Formats: sequence, C-alpha cells, structure tokens
Amino acid sequence: MLAEARMPSLDISSRLRTVPPARSEGIDLPRIEQAVREILLAIGEDPDRDGLLDTPKRVAKSYRELFRGLWEDPAVHLRRTFTQTHDEVIILREIEFCSLCEHHLLPFIGKAHVAYLPTGGQVVGLSKLARTVEVFARRPQVQERMTDQIADALVEHLKRNMVCKLIDERHRHLRLDGPAGVDINGQLHRIRRIQGR
Repeated sequence: MLAEARMPSLDISSRLRTVPPARSEGIDLPRIEQAVREILLAIGEDPDRDGLLDTPKRVAKSYRELFRGLWEDPAVHLRRTFTQTHDEVIILREIEFCSLCEHHLLPFIGKAHVAYLPTGGQVVGLSKLARTVEVFARRPQVQERMTDQIADALVEHLKRNMVCKLIDERHRHLRLDGPAGVDINGQLHRIRRIQGR
C-alpha cells in the first residue's frame, strides 16, 4: 500500500509521543502480573498450576522490554552528529524490527528503510538510525503512526530538509485472530520535505 506523500504540520514536535514520567523500572510490573493472572482465570485456566505459576511474572518482564520505547527519547540517539563532507542521500536499508499492534497487542514484524539528505556537513551514525527505529517500534503501534514518528523525529532532531521513510511489514497476528491462511504484506512510504531549508 502506497500512502500519499504530504507536507508535515508546522509543529512536528507536537506529534512526537511524549515520554511518560519515569518510574523505577518504567513500568508497573506487579500490576501487569495481576492483570495476566486475571486473564488466565477469565479464559478458564488455573494460574496456580505448574506450567502457569510464573507466567504472570514472565509476561510482565517481557512487556518491560517490548514497551521500553515508551520511556526512551529518540533525541538521545539523534543528537550525536559528526562532520563529514557529503551532499548525497544517505540510505540505511533493511532495519529489522518487531512491534506490537496496539489493537490486539500481537506482534508485527518488518523492515524499515530510512533515507535523509545531509545539510551543513552534519551526519548521524547509521547505528543511531537503527536505534531510532527501535525506539518507536518498542511501543504499542500501528505502522502509519510509527512511520510518521520516525520521519518526524529525523526532521526535528537532525534539521534535515528531506527525509524518506519506508516500512515493509508483515501482520503475522492476522494468522492467529483472522480467518485461516489470511496474511497481509504492506508498504508504507513517508516523505518529508520542509520548505525554506
């Protein structure tokens, strides 16, 4: 699926997700454990049987990792630039990611491709681009917002006059909750061009 390229709003930073206030671990583990226990009871399982006894704790710890992007700021990765004379487009392809669809909290996987046009001789390390993708993937997501957030973060923090972002993703969870054999592959493009830069 190809989304139409559009101009960003004037206030890009307002569309970037605000980093929630940090708790000791960034997440309420006991509350998740309690909720998972309730889910097990609700589906008719015995949360006290051997195989499930530690499941609430394991799920809580996995959620801490899966959603750590909620407490991370992409600026941490993007603020470190270095000077390099280069006036051509820089492209980093096939950044693998796994995110959780916010509608079902089931995984979707994909590859992101990021390109930007450096200005003023300032470039960012390629690993920082991959880490930025990871920050936004580690949140409850939909691919359209994730694509926008990554493109907006690059424009906001790198002050670039052009950013292109492509996501190839696969909705694996459709095999679990939809009709048997249903699967979706999609592509989403975002191009940002800021006039006057």
